[in-house]
Amino acid sequence: MAPNLSRCGWVKLSDPTYVAYHDEEWGKPLHDERALFELFCLETQSAGLSWLTVLKKRDGYRNAFASFVLEKVAHFGEMDIERILNEGEVIKSRPKIEAIITNAKLFQAIIQEFGSINTYLWNYVDGKTIVNDVPDYKTAACTSPISDALTKDLKKRGFKFVGSTTIYAFMQACGMVNDHENSCGCK
Repeated sequence: MAPNLSRCGWVKLSDPTYVAYHDEEWGKPLHDERALFELFCLETQSAGLSWLTVLKKRDGYRNAFASFVLEKVAHFGEMDIERILNEGEVIKSRPKIEAIITNAKLFQAIIQEFGSINTYLWNYVDGKTIVNDVPDYKTAACTSPISDALTKDLKKRGFKFVGSTTIYAFMQACGMVNDHENSCGCK
């Protein structure tokens, strides 16, 4: 995005990582299986924290979790958890680290049932991005009936760290929902 175009008000313009994330990733429809799994895992890590905290550790998470190759992460065990807690450049929360592994196994079951993570997730929005009217990010929704329904199904399946606010943030990030401000050059 050109530097003179406006951005959403939540973007910390002083942080190039945040600006690049907003301009190049946030809200863009994402259908790649590995990338969806990675983004889902990272969003669950941000529960109770700022997204920027997690975003700055993304490379550490990629290193710790085998570049988010689902089949590899699903087979992680106690030794991997200890390695990540001791050496990984990640948020040092055992429950959150265990959640990534648990969720990987559960995504394998979703793939068996639906054919792909992409199909499962995007079915909730009929395969099309929902574009919302967002005059100011401060008044934008944090949840929706769709994020509530998706959260309910994920919890029923055993997923961890999946509240409706976290899932809505994931939906925004992967482009299932476009909540760029109306004045944003990325809208």
